Amino acid sequence: MKGVLGQVNETQSTEKSDEEIIKILKENTNIAVVGCSRTEGKPAHEIPKFLKSKGYRVIPVNPFADEILGEKTYLSLEEVEEKIDVVEIFRPSEEAYEIVEEALETDAKVIWMQLGIKNEEAKKLAEENGLEVIQDKCMKIEYKRLVGD
Repeated sequence: MKGVLGQVNETQSTEKSDEEIIKILKENTNIAVVGCSRTEGKPAHEIPKFLKSKGYRVIPVNPFADEILGEKTYLSLEEVEEKIDVVEIFRPSEEAYEIVEEALETDAKVIWMQLGIKNEEAKKLAEENGLEVIQDKCMKIEYKRLVGD
């Protein structure tokens, strides 16, 4: 019986409940957006724009732009000079591990991988270092679904 329980515990999902996602959305206001786009219409532009309209501090991270959404853009997380609560990833899944490694050098508390972005190794690294992780979910969709318009 003990082995079965241990086995169940080891395989339990670490997906966040709606209550946990609401807490993350309400308590973390500074969002570094890795892969933030300057191109209107792209999700990597429109979602940060939506978040900014809801009062979040959006910190664009994009080595190919000086300014996005009226905000100074940083080349990397390492260069960000202000507090980061959430690192939102808009990069291919295979880049997530390296981004998490960089995020560990900041004061980030949450890694959020956008819809379609999933990397179990990156998730494990973040969780082993005390960060909360959400993957394969859209921050805008979750905000509208759980917090409201």
